[in-house]
Amino acid sequence: MSAIDLRSDTVTRPTPAMRRAIAEAEVGDDVFGDDPTVLALEKRCAELAGKAAALYVPSGTMANQLAVNVLTQPGNEVLLESESHIFLYEQGGIAATSGCLAHIVAGERGALDPAALVARLRPASDDHAAKLALVCVENTHNRAGGAIVPLAKLRAMADTAREHGVRVHLDGARLWNAAVASGVSIAEWAACADTAMMCFSKGLGAPVGSILVGGEAEIRQARRVRKRWGGGMRQAGILAAACLHALDHHVARLAEDHARAKRLAAGMRMDGVEVGEPDTNIVIARLAAPLDPAKVLAELEKRGVRMVGFGTGRIRAICHLDVDDAGVERAIGAFGEAVHASR
Repeated sequence: MSAIDLRSDTVTRPTPAMRRAIAEAEVGDDVFGDDPTVLALEKRCAELAGKAAALYVPSGTMANQLAVNVLTQPGNEVLLESESHIFLYEQGGIAATSGCLAHIVAGERGALDPAALVARLRPASDDHAAKLALVCVENTHNRAGGAIVPLAKLRAMADTAREHGVRVHLDGARLWNAAVASGVSIAEWAACADTAMMCFSKGLGAPVGSILVGGEAEIRQARRVRKRWGGGMRQAGILAAACLHALDHHVARLAEDHARAKRLAAGMRMDGVEVGEPDTNIVIARLAAPLDPAKVLAELEKRGVRMVGFGTGRIRAICHLDVDDAGVERAIGAFGEAVHASR
């Protein structure tokens, strides 16, 4: 019996139809700017986001770091939510590749208060202080359990930032999930930012790639920096074809993952285990002492179910297109057995 892999929505395998799209893709040389499938993907995503241009890149991390690089200068300060992906999981890239200083502030379910931005502003005449040039927001918010940061809160942050000449980048790795769950369009979310990133290799199930959208000048510079960082790809249309297929066939079905996450969360609630109601496809279980997440995960592995530790006393599970209703029920049963065996 195959394992039920809930470690991430990045573990999906291309569907047979997606593999056919890859095999049949028309390709060129993307570094020369003549791969028709990549161009079609970039045009479509720019239009979806209501932006002037888009750039296809190998990963969400690269897209985020490109955005920081083109929206700042070395020595600038970047405001980040303290549990954000850019701060926790990108190896200090904003310092290493862009020479910027991170200032972190705790948010509420991933949402930053605009007052935190105002508090970091310094007079332009102060030659001692770093200039706050950029705020990065994340939606959905991974560490907050796939929480949807409300549109009103993002708009408030965007308005405050623009009022004070601060740029905004949206890490929208799972923005597709936010759009499907909320009914708010990608363009409405993206309007809150100068640049936005969206992943194809998570909920949409493509094997490789993310998109960075923004203004013509920002994306032109991002394309140049991508080449410097080794991100220039040649016959990338074989990858872009999978992303186009995902846009056609795997967006609306994200609602199925969200429903399964709610079922999984309900089934994982038991004595000693607290599980919040998921907004999207991420389930976070908090284990009370003496339950040890490492032991629970080991017991799950024995039963052919994979989840991951997610900080002190926490376990994460993510629903995706490779896990059906039967898989969720099997995971629920295995989790109960694993908890019992770990007491």
